[in-house]
Amino acid sequence: MREISRTELVWKALAEARERAPKGSGWIFGEREISFREMDEISDRVACGLMNIGLGKGDRIGIIGLNQAEWLYVYFAAAKIGAVVVGLNVRYREVELDYILNHSAAKVLVTLTRHADMNYVEFFKGFRPKVPSVERFVFVDGPGFEGSLEFDALAGTEVDAAVLDRAKAEVRPEDLMIIIYTSGTTGRPKGAAITHQSQLASARAQVEHTRENEDDVRILGAPLNHVGGITVGILAGVLAWSRCVVMPEFKADKVIEAHMRHRPTFFAGVPTMHTLMLSHPLFEQWESKDRIRVITSGGANAEPALLTQLYEAFPRAKVMNLYGMSETSGTVVMSPWESDFEHTIRSIGKPLGDFEAKVVQVDGTKEMPTNEIGELCIRGGAVAAGYFRMPEETREAFGGDGWLRTGDLGRIDEDGYITLVGRSKEMYLQGGFNVYPVEVENVLTRHPKVLMAAGIGVPDPVLGEVGRYYIVPEPGVEPTEDELKAYCRERLADYKVPRRIVIREELPMTPVGKIMKATLKEEYLKSIG
Repeated sequence: MREISRTELVWKALAEARERAPKGSGWIFGEREISFREMDEISDRVACGLMNIGLGKGDRIGIIGLNQAEWLYVYFAAAKIGAVVVGLNVRYREVELDYILNHSAAKVLVTLTRHADMNYVEFFKGFRPKVPSVERFVFVDGPGFEGSLEFDALAGTEVDAAVLDRAKAEVRPEDLMIIIYTSGTTGRPKGAAITHQSQLASARAQVEHTRENEDDVRILGAPLNHVGGITVGILAGVLAWSRCVVMPEFKADKVIEAHMRHRPTFFAGVPTMHTLMLSHPLFEQWESKDRIRVITSGGANAEPALLTQLYEAFPRAKVMNLYGMSETSGTVVMSPWESDFEHTIRSIGKPLGDFEAKVVQVDGTKEMPTNEIGELCIRGGAVAAGYFRMPEETREAFGGDGWLRTGDLGRIDEDGYITLVGRSKEMYLQGGFNVYPVEVENVLTRHPKVLMAAGIGVPDPVLGEVGRYYIVPEPGVEPTEDELKAYCRERLADYKVPRRIVIREELPMTPVGKIMKATLKEEYLKSIG
């Protein structure tokens, strides 16, 4: 296997792929194929267009889009001028957009004109005063409001090679490349500050481990505003010089059809994606499963039954668990090639490359012995620079010794395999998306009929976990479950909207007045037997 590029600059990784990758490498978006060369050339034009409207090194640029070519044009253009991408989910609504755009102080926003029930032109036309840092709005797929730009104007900018070369020369490996916001336990989303070198360190370790190369093909359904899409999928493919079929968004039938058409060698996704595809009628019609050589399941603990299904459905493939998070820029732990079935189904694997792992007491005072449970910590080049503009949270999670405290509880056995046993925080994973109950509780308690709210994640056979929320109403009023769900739906991404809201007269409380969520969880688990 050839040596993977050691560059620590994202734009340079693309430039190397442009010059050295064989014909056929690159991306497929629907019916359109985009080579590394074309991506490099168009992102040059977009980079110059962004500089012309005042974007420079260190400035933040938000993106609201599906998995589409324009997303990557902006990403690689930002890499060339030292700007910082802020990935925004198309499911975000007023609450998330207000906080993230203001917290990141985004200077430019690139967005769709509309998606699903959201008309972004009308929304941002009225919302502009609430996001004063945003100086320019750029609409991808049509005209916007007066004073905004269409994306084609950026993509049609003439390249000033001298100016662009000077901008590239100023970019450093330790500069921020992308900020990915994850909901915080305090209710404030935290922006993982991912650098050029940390993102490339994760992607490189993954490529070297999976032996991905120019003969490989993957179907990408994970969103680009998540490390599962941009690092695990896109950047790994650039380093491997492989071919990536990019789906606008995950829909089981469309993704299976893409596998049938393009005959990939990788089958990658989170457990929910795998579950939905394995159970879909089209799955049985897929005749080229023997082309799959590597299966990766990441983003949540995979049930042994699911991994067994994958083993049986793809007898020629190596099934691997994959572990990573926004704070590690992407993948940092995977099942080894030599892992047997028993190790694979009970552990997430071992650290990749020269990354290190340990478990410590929850209070962080000492490292735990072999097979003793503690909080999992990761150290290595993939660890992000911290949380953007959140020094206290950065000190708490990243410390000063290079070890990231992941918030996951686990143990490491005598052979170095890591097994997760739960999460030290309240976060639950619904369909591969992180949800922190306190963020939803904060919305619920703003409803005039709600006095208190408490949420927990409960098991779900398809999505892994879903949100179950308990509320105590204000005296003298009787809110309905549908009313409260509708209220949340208007203010939160759809995957954060509670699946069930239970209205109660009181909630279990500690002597000091804290809601006992553990008791709620125990009550629920007992109720389902």
